[in-house]
Amino acid sequence: MLLQQSLCLSQSDSSYYYFDRITPKEVISERIKREQNSVLKNYFRLVYHSKLRNIDSIKYYLNELDTQEKLQTNLLARFTYFKAYYYRIIQNDSLSFKYHNEALKKGKKTKDTLTILAALSGLAQSYNYDEDIAYRMDYLEQLDTEAKKFKSNKYKIVVSYLKGNYYMLRDNDLKALAYYQQTLKNNFSPRDSTLFINILSNIGVLYNEVLNNPDSALFYYQKKIDIIENNKKFQYPDNYYSTYLNLGSVYHNKKNFQAALLYLHKADSIKFKENVLSGRSILKESLADTYYKLGDYKNAYHAQKEYFNLTDSINRRALAEGIAKYENQELKIKNLESEAKRIQNRNLLFGSLGVLLFSGITFLLVQKNTKRKQILAEQAKEIESQKLATVLKEQELTAVDAMIEGQEKERQRIANDLHDDLGGLMATVKLHFNALKDKDSPELFEKTNTLIEEAYQKVRSVAHAKNSGVIAKQGLLKAVENMAEKISASNKIQIDVIDYGLDNRLENSLELTLFRIIQELITNVIKHAEASEATIHLTNHDDAINIMVEDNGKGFNPNQVTKTNKGMGINSIDKRVEHLDGKMTIESEKDKGTTIIIDIPL
Repeated sequence: MLLQQSLCLSQSDSSYYYFDRITPKEVISERIKREQNSVLKNYFRLVYHSKLRNIDSIKYYLNELDTQEKLQTNLLARFTYFKAYYYRIIQNDSLSFKYHNEALKKGKKTKDTLTILAALSGLAQSYNYDEDIAYRMDYLEQLDTEAKKFKSNKYKIVVSYLKGNYYMLRDNDLKALAYYQQTLKNNFSPRDSTLFINILSNIGVLYNEVLNNPDSALFYYQKKIDIIENNKKFQYPDNYYSTYLNLGSVYHNKKNFQAALLYLHKADSIKFKENVLSGRSILKESLADTYYKLGDYKNAYHAQKEYFNLTDSINRRALAEGIAKYENQELKIKNLESEAKRIQNRNLLFGSLGVLLFSGITFLLVQKNTKRKQILAEQAKEIESQKLATVLKEQELTAVDAMIEGQEKERQRIANDLHDDLGGLMATVKLHFNALKDKDSPELFEKTNTLIEEAYQKVRSVAHAKNSGVIAKQGLLKAVENMAEKISASNKIQIDVIDYGLDNRLENSLELTLFRIIQELITNVIKHAEASEATIHLTNHDDAINIMVEDNGKGFNPNQVTKTNKGMGINSIDKRVEHLDGKMTIESEKDKGTTIIIDIPL
């Protein structure tokens, strides 16, 4: 047994060596050039494009290798692993899980240690449908056992790191922190150093965003930037950008706005091959807020203007993508209809010729024709089903647009009331005050006082009109439950509401603001997440109110979005939370759903 383990651990591993992020892409390019065998050349091209996450190229070489002659036996398990990796990055969790399992079985059959460990790592990060959240502890424990069995220091580090992620996703922040800090005590090889800087980032986020300890966060972020600046292999744009942005956030929390501005400008100077709009919009909003805190209102205005332009571009792009997706679906339906008609016409022709030429075997032809009709009926049913799905999607988008349009009309009405009624009244008050400067007139003073009282009453009436409706009558909990019930009635998404300690009403304006926040979050879930389920948690902690909205949708990339996703309208929520001195945290991963946590002090 010891001999078998030794053989497994000493096996050559060119596949995973080239796939490793630390290996320069030029090294695997040279390997591809040297290879004479066409099948192996395509295999290493698959590894190369997997390393670069080029989705279209990965799919192409997967198909090529599936149709070519078989790979060498020792590469079959690894080929299956790269197939699982492809489905993981395109967010197809079910197929990713399936092929990771297949890779694990093949790896065990061929005693391919590294495929066993890599497949278990993928399974450990898969979605846990029982808990409705990413990461599975059962596979993490299996990975831990195998890492110890094969004496793999790399995967010993991976297990500890993934357990930190497991508890971080479940809001057990102290346990997550303990695992991350325990992971840092391991001996990291140069090839494990990518994990090392990722752990430093996660610890920094926990200290700065969750535990409200920016000094500790600063220590870990500074350590990360020192490693990047002293190691050329880590000096790529997104590493610098995210670290500078995080450092700006830390100094902002420390009220050192000059230092925050310095790091935000450093982040702004980073050039990407592609313009990442969502990341830039976060940066511009942070710059605007920092300039504002420094009293530099001119630069704050320009930064805020850039932020609005970026979010407008993001919204336009999202709209264009939505329209294109709808048009592609419509084209697909039309093609299916045309294909069904073509098949039907062909079958009728063949049937007629068969009757004329082979009348002696009529019974057999009737049987075949019946079977063909069944196939056509199934195809027609499928077409109708897709048409219905498209109509339902249109109705869903129309309903969301109507809700947003209603909110906008409400804001416009309030603005008009303020401009038309209160604006003119305040102008008159100003004239009276200017007159009071020139002479002491009790009568004029009384008139001015009356005008001020009238202005006060108009402000109250506008506020009352804004706060009227379901919130004022029934309270926050009832309003949220009604909203969830109405949306769930569409049978497109199920929304559940779970409350704790909301027996008593909150202050009416606060309830209205919280309802608007929850309404906006659910709108984002409907429009962007492609989720089938969502849960709204409302918890009253006496000194704070906690809102948590979870969905099982497609999620998004936190390395690009970080704390807020400005492409989904979350900026307005962030502003409302900030005005309430609250804090918002977003946890999301592609194909793993999204959780948004908001804490508002009472």
